[in-house]
Amino acid sequence: MQYPDAKHPLKIGTRGSPLALAQAIETRRRLMAAHQLTEDACEIVIIKTTGDRVQDRPLKELGGKGLFTKEIEDALLAAQIDIAVHSMKDMPVLQPAGLALDCYLPREDVRDAFVSATATGLEDLPPGAVVGTSSLRRRAQMSHRRPDLKVVEFRGNVQTRLKKLDDGVAAATFLAMAGLNRLGMAHVARGAVEPEVMLPAVAQGAIGVERRASDDRAAMLLASLHHGPTGERLAAERAFLAQLDGSCETPIAGLAVHERGGLWLRGEILRPDGSESISGEIRSSIAEAGAAGRELARQLLGQAGKDFFAWRN
Repeated sequence: MQYPDAKHPLKIGTRGSPLALAQAIETRRRLMAAHQLTEDACEIVIIKTTGDRVQDRPLKELGGKGLFTKEIEDALLAAQIDIAVHSMKDMPVLQPAGLALDCYLPREDVRDAFVSATATGLEDLPPGAVVGTSSLRRRAQMSHRRPDLKVVEFRGNVQTRLKKLDDGVAAATFLAMAGLNRLGMAHVARGAVEPEVMLPAVAQGAIGVERRASDDRAAMLLASLHHGPTGERLAAERAFLAQLDGSCETPIAGLAVHERGGLWLRGEILRPDGSESISGEIRSSIAEAGAAGRELARQLLGQAGKDFFAWRN
């Protein structure tokens, strides 16, 4: 088995945004530390995705979660890269045949960040204020709490959205605290929004490292990076999402935490316009994380009715 070196580097695929690069660099740093590798033994390869190229249309019009992963996974399958680093909240629950996702880095802060130059929190915004977001979940949660506010589309990376805020396109926006922390920009948040106020996206704050299922070298290198507790939490959350058939067109939130040797999973589904929210919770053993996620999804769907996720005119 050829160990990575300067002549035969491990190629790490990633999107090109500052946050994606920070996550790839964190992965490289952990690989170097775990296996005594030099920096030139781990090459970062930037791959532009559909979600990055098309910035003038809402995500739901472009086809869902795979917008930020398909081109990277295609490169992985074609052996143009050896591993791929992803924000897990962007990852579809169904994986292409031939790929494996069994390495998660330790999870960062799961909470949303409220960002505004004029208000300290959502409750401080005046009626009619404009809030920018590209997340259907955040849009629905915000509209459920504050139907008097106006929402505008806010696409782009962290820096792009902050510039739109500075330009006066909106009075406030939401970002992920995890992303701000990884960029060293936690100071831009007016405050973190607790899960009891706005439950985060499934897998928010988690980084996943994907590989070819047949690549024993990558499997060996990544095994020492995997953070078991993060994997346990995501097993419940992603099973919940899969049972709901979640995509960028459905407002879904979910968060699992460890509690007394088991897991506590909270979930929420909302109508896209925020007019109705259904939430629930379930506790389970670690071994039953996936089954618990699916059961909670079935419970919420049972209360929702078949047209719950349909847009109202």
